[in-house]
Amino acid sequence: MIHVVIAEDDFRVAGIHEKFLTEVTGVKVVGKALTGSDTLKLIRDHQVDLVLLDIYMPDMLGTELIAEIRAIHHGIDVIMISAATEKEMVEKSIKSGIFDYIIKPVEMNRFTETIERYKRTKKAFINKPEVDQSLLDDYFGHNDQTQTSKPTPKGIDPLTLKNIQEIMKGTETGITAEEMGEQIGASRTTARRYLEYLISVGEVQANLEYGIVGRPERKYTLMDKTS
Repeated sequence: MIHVVIAEDDFRVAGIHEKFLTEVTGVKVVGKALTGSDTLKLIRDHQVDLVLLDIYMPDMLGTELIAEIRAIHHGIDVIMISAATEKEMVEKSIKSGIFDYIIKPVEMNRFTETIERYKRTKKAFINKPEVDQSLLDDYFGHNDQTQTSKPTPKGIDPLTLKNIQEIMKGTETGITAEEMGEQIGASRTTARRYLEYLISVGEVQANLEYGIVGRPERKYTLMDKTS
């Protein structure tokens, strides 16, 4: 579970971002802060993985707040969400090590894609003993977008498909249709339809896994491109 703080001085905008987060599985909003000091208090009082941060907070700039956030916990990540487009502000934010910068007004697809990418890369960093180029490409936004831009057949929603593709990239030991359904908040039948589609386009393979009792179950893994 990714624990998120929304630091935004406009409560209406904060509410919109919170609503966007409900479209992403595995994410929990632990609090919303209208000021920089409130943001720091939430971070002290709660487990926080990610802060969605505006630059123009009433009591301090978000660019200044980042250093104070990391003084409390250096492992907290930041996604800047701001109307600020001044070159100096944007450069300062990027150099502070933010994960991404989204300019307001925020489009939901752009927002959810960033959160999904954050989830995937965070999980990969935790699970992989060594970092490879594909993980870094994904982290820095160089992952291949061509698959999701292609037309998909009837019954295959592009956003759901992309979500499943991202989950598969973070799954080293494979996943069953039932497990995938739980992660995306859908039925096993729906998850299997998407996984079988990915088999048809050569991205995923399936093998039968035999348990101690019961019928064998199909377990899906990414296709090995090196073989």
